[in-house]
Amino acid sequence: MDELTFDTFGQASGHDLEAFISGLPKVEIHVHHVGSASPRIVSKLASRHKDSTVPRDPEDLAAYFTFTDFGHFVEVYLSVVDLIRTAEDVRLLTYEVARDLARQQVRYAELTITPFFSIEGGIDDAEFMKAIEDARVSAESDFGVMLRWCFDIPGQMGMHAAEETTRLATDDRIRPAGLVSFGLGGPEIGVPRPQFAPFFDRALAAGLHSVPHAGETTGPETIWDALSSLRAERIGHGTNAFRDPSLMAYLAEHRIPLEVCPTSNIATRAVGTMKEHPLKEFHRMGLVITINSDDPPMFGTDLNNEYAVSARLLSLDEQGVAALAKNAVEASFLDRAGKDRISAEIDQYVMSWLAG
Repeated sequence: MDELTFDTFGQASGHDLEAFISGLPKVEIHVHHVGSASPRIVSKLASRHKDSTVPRDPEDLAAYFTFTDFGHFVEVYLSVVDLIRTAEDVRLLTYEVARDLARQQVRYAELTITPFFSIEGGIDDAEFMKAIEDARVSAESDFGVMLRWCFDIPGQMGMHAAEETTRLATDDRIRPAGLVSFGLGGPEIGVPRPQFAPFFDRALAAGLHSVPHAGETTGPETIWDALSSLRAERIGHGTNAFRDPSLMAYLAEHRIPLEVCPTSNIATRAVGTMKEHPLKEFHRMGLVITINSDDPPMFGTDLNNEYAVSARLLSLDEQGVAALAKNAVEASFLDRAGKDRISAEIDQYVMSWLAG
């Protein structure tokens, strides 16, 4: 992975911009539930379940989380998923993820959850929902961070997983209060988007938003499929959109946000080097860019670092970084009052910083 350091951004030194980013109020809209488990939490869960292949020593996890390609990443990711075996595990993970988000000044996050694996693994569906909702309510009270959920289909698991995920997302008897959107994750190669259209139709009819992954490891046609068949309102990653000028123009014209995760794309080999990342082209073409961390501990990053990386690639100063942060606010599914509140907080933070 490329090592990126700061030169200068506008009138700010690299050190100053890092400090600015650290204190900047933020919104995160593409971050995975299990993939956000810190080494401390993974170690604790692995110690509970000693038959797991996941290392119990936090210091060994860095090597374990070094991926050869996207397929290897999925394999390792699922081994961590296997650590979530009880409702207590679910609650612990969710609450601790919120703690880590709050440390980065994240005010609101839409956490992507794949309930299929936990339910299939034996956790009662009602108990699963109770665990995440209890953690959500406690996290807002204890840390001041608002959590909402995106339930996503693990596409590689086929139609049974799609049906079960849709049931969990649309059954009013168990559907969690914090659920706002419906997604599609997992490997893209060999998993066509259009086959999931009936499930997305049901989710959208139930009032959820459509946020599938697309174009991360496949070409622009996958993004077109997500837009036409799944009625995507945002695109998870969308890394290869730059290969189709007409798609870039469409995304820009219709203001369809991309959930960009730069370090993730390098770690999974979706992009060769950071210098090759299409973020700069997205910015040049006027696309709505949001910056996100995806599976931060697995990729040795966090949201603050993703903003720093993006600032470096785009040669942004403080106001440019703040504009990225406000993109995420507007692209989120938070209500208008909540968006206005966080945007005003960002503006006040920038004014205070520049005045100081």
